[in-house]
Amino acid sequence: MNPSAELVNKLWRLCAMLRKDGITYQQYVTELTYLLFLKMASEQKDESRIPEGYRWSRLKAANEAELLTVYKRALIDLGDPAKVADRSVVAIFQNASTIVREPANLRRLIDAIDGLHWFSAERDAFGDAYEGLLQKMAEETKRGAGQYFTPRVLIDVMVELMKPQPGEVIQDPAAGTGGFLIAADRFMREASDDYFELSPKQQAFQLREAFRGVENVPDTFRLLLMNLHLHKIDPDHLELGDTLSPKGSEAPFKRADLILSNPPFGPAGGPPTRDDLTITDRVSSYQLPFVEHIIRALAPGGRAAVVVPDNVLFDDGRGKALRRMLMHRCDLHTILRLPTGIFYAQGVKTNVLFFTRSVEADPAEDATKAVWIYDMRAGAPAYGKTNPLKRGDFAGFVAAFGDDPHGRAERKDEGETGRFRRFDRAALEARGDNLDISWLKDTSAEAEDGLDTPEDIAAAIEGHLMAALEEIGALVAELGSEMEDPAVAETAA
Repeated sequence: MNPSAELVNKLWRLCAMLRKDGITYQQYVTELTYLLFLKMASEQKDESRIPEGYRWSRLKAANEAELLTVYKRALIDLGDPAKVADRSVVAIFQNASTIVREPANLRRLIDAIDGLHWFSAERDAFGDAYEGLLQKMAEETKRGAGQYFTPRVLIDVMVELMKPQPGEVIQDPAAGTGGFLIAADRFMREASDDYFELSPKQQAFQLREAFRGVENVPDTFRLLLMNLHLHKIDPDHLELGDTLSPKGSEAPFKRADLILSNPPFGPAGGPPTRDDLTITDRVSSYQLPFVEHIIRALAPGGRAAVVVPDNVLFDDGRGKALRRMLMHRCDLHTILRLPTGIFYAQGVKTNVLFFTRSVEADPAEDATKAVWIYDMRAGAPAYGKTNPLKRGDFAGFVAAFGDDPHGRAERKDEGETGRFRRFDRAALEARGDNLDISWLKDTSAEAEDGLDTPEDIAAAIEGHLMAALEEIGALVAELGSEMEDPAVAETAA
């Protein structure tokens, strides 16, 4: 077992002492965030940003009578910009509070963390351990921080195919706990030794300007900040807010060179409030407006890889108008049909869209000439806790995609018996621009017969129910929208 995995297991076992108080897994990981931040600052000899009275040594030295009082005061003051100058510290502790009620429990938690074997030789050791905790939380709760936890293997494949480069602006408009941003940073560091020969100006750009993201859930935003901090990423343009509000149309979130994202699925609690989302301005769901944001946020020549549910491929009305906008303004070169069961809400069927924004301001013709579709869903095994998605499962798709992040590598149509096929723009138009295309027998529904744990079976049932409710909600919203505005745009705005 590698050191970070061993550390994750030890940290996770500490949860037992708090679970009896009714504490949820997310509350536990949030509580660990505060304590681990202070502990790791001590381990890494980086406590200058923390007032002396709130450092790890002070918590260790406090007697049981004063411990909880000292800790609560530390959480309040460390989140106060009037008392702490470092913006990263303030952001992580903003509005922090503890769920620990008994000083004895806090003492046991502090002593247990202090007694673990910490290591500092590898740059990402602490970050890997923390990210492991986030994944563990997702596995235990079936849903991770945010909406659905994105499997790290899927993130790594998407990043590998998109090939992020130093100097590029990389955005995730639904940042979650930062998986895509961290994977992009890791890819650049490992892809070439030249990364470590960047000029001071280039290094400053990578640290402060390269990565940009928005997260709408305060507790998830805190986990995001901590995760990036532990991976030595400290961007200036990381915001707590709603991408579908005017926040998402601000300058830092425009003209991205690369967008990697798994936007939340389901109802958004109301239509977008941005003036520039002209196609999806009345859609009361997340997925369509997020796709429009990504199209508009890409710089000319910029590329994107985004996870979307099946309905984005076949919805009529504004869904169709959005697909036409996408294929007009961008080269939608590849769609990957993902197997079911890879997210912890297993009834959700998803895809990855790969596209590049046209370099022309207003092309007379559609930028998309053909769409290549890889079906990884048909005949897929049952994925769940006992059979997680693995890197090898993507080998066929990675080989078929090729080395060009814009999808321009030489490709071969495998025909009706293969998984990779090409559909030209005229064929798609003849289908009414419905991109939900399958030619192999889809056994994904039956695949859940292979699930053998109560947790996986229950999650699959929950996922199907949620997906059905979301589709009904989207239909109702669409009908209501068309009642108000029957002349839905049929061409790109």
